[in-house]
Amino acid sequence: MIVDSLENIKHYRHLSERIKKGFEFIEEIDFETIEPGKYNVDGDNIFAIVSEYNTKEHKDAKPEAHERYLDIQYVVKGEELIGYAPLEDQEVMINYDADKDLVFYKAETSLVKLNEGMFAVFFPTDIHAPGMKIEESKPVKKVVVKILM
Repeated sequence: MIVDSLENIKHYRHLSERIKKGFEFIEEIDFETIEPGKYNVDGDNIFAIVSEYNTKEHKDAKPEAHERYLDIQYVVKGEELIGYAPLEDQEVMINYDADKDLVFYKAETSLVKLNEGMFAVFFPTDIHAPGMKIEESKPVKKVVVKILM
């Protein structure tokens, strides 16, 4: 997992060409005017999902991981907590869905706060539980760039 602010994206471009393209999408898009939805960046290799939602109770956040894609989760507006745990020997709660590249775990997570303008990179070895409220439920606009590993 990587957590940082948009101003430091330059430090992570070298990780891979696809990650570089994912960060370029975040830097180049006007998120003030972009509507929620799915956006093609490079076919199935890289795509983005823009969403708007209200943060949720901690008990309602489901720890998840992906096998084929990594996530760059960038908070455009608002703030949230994301639970994190390294993928080790956690119990599977909902089996892997290959179509959604998603598996849910029973895992204790450490909380990371993402403020507006911050991002987190979650690799397939990272369990994450996004979208949790800090003190009270508030609106968030976020983009998740999915990058095929």
